[in-house]
Amino acid sequence: MKLDLTAGSVQTVMVDGAPQIVLKPAIEELGLDYSTQLAKLKTRSWASVGQSPMQMPGDDQVRAMVIVPVRTFLMLLATINENRVAKDLRKTLIAFQGETADAIEAYWTRGGAINPNATDDQLDALEQRIEERRIRRALGLVQLIAAMDGNVDPKWKRSRQLHHYAEAAGEVAEIAPEDRALLVDTYLKDRGLSSDERRSVRSSFGRRVSLAYEMQHGEKPKDSIGLVDGRERAVKSYTEADRPMFDKVWSEFYSDRYPAQQQLGEAS
Repeated sequence: MKLDLTAGSVQTVMVDGAPQIVLKPAIEELGLDYSTQLAKLKTRSWASVGQSPMQMPGDDQVRAMVIVPVRTFLMLLATINENRVAKDLRKTLIAFQGETADAIEAYWTRGGAINPNATDDQLDALEQRIEERRIRRALGLVQLIAAMDGNVDPKWKRSRQLHHYAEAAGEVAEIAPEDRALLVDTYLKDRGLSSDERRSVRSSFGRRVSLAYEMQHGEKPKDSIGLVDGRERAVKSYTEADRPMFDKVWSEFYSDRYPAQQQLGEAS
């Protein structure tokens, strides 16, 4: 079979369910010396080189051919000086290198790359891996929450575990409104504050809410974990039952500073 890339295709063979590049024809199609490139690969820590018996097109015998994983072949391409390749083949090498560089950039900056020529089966397999990772993450969070010490609010722990169990099952957890977690950042977002405004006021607002909670309940709010600015952070544990207390702190200290956001909060 062949592995199709935007710039062309290379001959492959399946070994243990994974495609391997048949090295000799792939190297020679670029006009490079096969022996030189094979010797180079054998000195590289990132390279893996093996053999597999096969009958190549146009050959009447089965021969042991050198094969390499796709990652080894692509790494090799990245190390080849384009100026040492014949002019009529240079465009192909440059295209191979450019496509590989694009995929690497997407991996590091966007979390992954999807081949525009991917088959439906490949896309289905990718979607399945993403789904499995999502489930593992959700169940891992359930275990992490269960291991938290006694300083963490039990009600909060239970609601977050229900949430992540439901997330793993692809459902929405049925949690009583008064048991739903309420973060300081979430409340400020509900008030219509921008990201910069939330960052500037979050600390002082949080301290005032914590003090109000202690005055109302006779104890400090317990610790928990919440998603703030896209990252899981240590936060104080509140629920929707505490929203009236949040409203009181907001009205007393912040409503005059954010009149537009005050109206937004009331409208919500």
